[in-house]
Amino acid sequence: MAAEPEREESHGTGPLAAPVTAPAEGLDAIGTGAYVVDEQGRILAVNALTEQLLDRPAADLLGHDAHDLLHRDAHGQPLPRSQCKMRQAFHAARTEQAPEDYFARGDGSLLKIAWLITPFGLAGHANTTLVLFHAPHPGEAGARPEQASTLLPEIERLALLAATTTQLTSTLDVEEALRRLVTLVLPRLADWAVIDLITERDEVWRTVVVEADGGELVRHEELEGPMPPIPEESPMPLSRALRGVASTLAGPQTYQGPPDSGIAVEQRRLFEATGVHSAAIAPIRSTRAVLGALTLGRAKQPGDFHTTDLPLLEDIARRTGLALDNARLYQRQRKVAETMQNHLLPQMPRVPGLQMTVRYLPAPDASQVGGDWYDAFSLSDGATALAVGDVVGHDLEAAAGMAQVRNMLRAYAWALHEPPSQIVARLDEAVMHITDVAMATLILARVEAADDGNWRLSWTNAGHPPPLLISHDGLAEYLTGGHGILLGTGARRPRADATVLLPPGSTLLLYTDGLIEEPGHTLDEGLHRLRRHAAALAHRPLASFTDLLLRRVRPVANDDDVALLALRTPART
Repeated sequence: MAAEPEREESHGTGPLAAPVTAPAEGLDAIGTGAYVVDEQGRILAVNALTEQLLDRPAADLLGHDAHDLLHRDAHGQPLPRSQCKMRQAFHAARTEQAPEDYFARGDGSLLKIAWLITPFGLAGHANTTLVLFHAPHPGEAGARPEQASTLLPEIERLALLAATTTQLTSTLDVEEALRRLVTLVLPRLADWAVIDLITERDEVWRTVVVEADGGELVRHEELEGPMPPIPEESPMPLSRALRGVASTLAGPQTYQGPPDSGIAVEQRRLFEATGVHSAAIAPIRSTRAVLGALTLGRAKQPGDFHTTDLPLLEDIARRTGLALDNARLYQRQRKVAETMQNHLLPQMPRVPGLQMTVRYLPAPDASQVGGDWYDAFSLSDGATALAVGDVVGHDLEAAAGMAQVRNMLRAYAWALHEPPSQIVARLDEAVMHITDVAMATLILARVEAADDGNWRLSWTNAGHPPPLLISHDGLAEYLTGGHGILLGTGARRPRADATVLLPPGSTLLLYTDGLIEEPGHTLDEGLHRLRRHAAALAHRPLASFTDLLLRRVRPVANDDDVALLALRTPART
């Protein structure tokens, strides 16, 4: 990774004028010294074990430059910045570790450490870095001695836990989170990984069975599938883990006796099919419930698991539980939102002689519905109304406001035999007085057959991006007439109408600003991009035209939803 530009540094050891915090939430759960620094290297947060290992209270650490305060050479002298490996990794914003270095303790003594540094997200701060350090002989520094895991050296264990947290919490897709988990633990800790999950209907499903075979991960779907119910009293390892009781070691002999449940039968089958001679099983928990169990097994790898290995497995399973719980909550919210969206967005009417198609793409990082909408419906005089609009926001509240505006527009358009401008003026007044909608933009149009066999479009525009009309020959122009202010401003200004004849075989495009707006680019650039691609796709069938246009034009960095309505007139016969 290329190094970032040199950051401003302070060369003093006193506290600087920077925001500091109490220990960051979660740091105290890390079983070693941990602190977070900002982009200048000043300490923002520490855990209790850092205070203990360094013999310094948090007040003597927060706000200080970590290098100046702590880093020393083997003789206790201040370490030049140019010779500090941690400082170099910090500036390059990369993950790195070292097996030996020295920190100055509060009593003036030296603490020999191993350390790991990695980029880290701390709420309210940008470009922060997490430093983990471990004293190889913690008893000399007053730290709590712990029996070492036989799986990994301490610094590698910490690196694995940091990677587990980072990788699992950076996705909200359950399957992707499980794939990343398997990649992290195989073949580093074992050559088999088995994940049993409890569904929302309290059923157990053997979701993942993966083997590390010759450097490749091989999934064994024949061993996956539904599992028997969790027995309430069984003392067997997997049953206990699925009840959230404890992590346990197991082997083929564990399940050789008479089975006490269907799960015991499945476990015997698993050991026989995989050849696993030693397994460690831990519950996967969230803060609210037990979500399943993680099993690591050794078949070809030598050696058995020991009880000293269980704390590492429990740490991994705990981080997995938090990530899976977040992913499940997100997917549940998305399902609710998608159901709401399907009820809010209407079906298109069939108009003889006209083709119509619509698309709605939700904001990728919001609640999957928003304030963008489209509509088309028949009017009492036989014409067809077209509408597209955008209520400020892209969340469930904006979606509710959108539904209010759309339904009122339908009622006014059906009841009032007036031009689009007058209908929108009435709607604007109603929005101000009987809804909670702050502001909205929209285009209301009516399309009807003209006497010469062509089709006539009349419209008014309330602060919305202009419609785009593309001829069959690929000539594209924006319909800029009929433009007025958006809804909800309280300004009483006359609204205008505009009218145009739609050429045979032409395509009319109504859309929302999520299709053309992109951070760092002007609106004119987005409009130019839309016109160029729409002209190039004019010969495509309407559904293909719409899909390809969205794929080519919608900005990659889009954080807004998109509604689009396309209409095509019949070609000349």
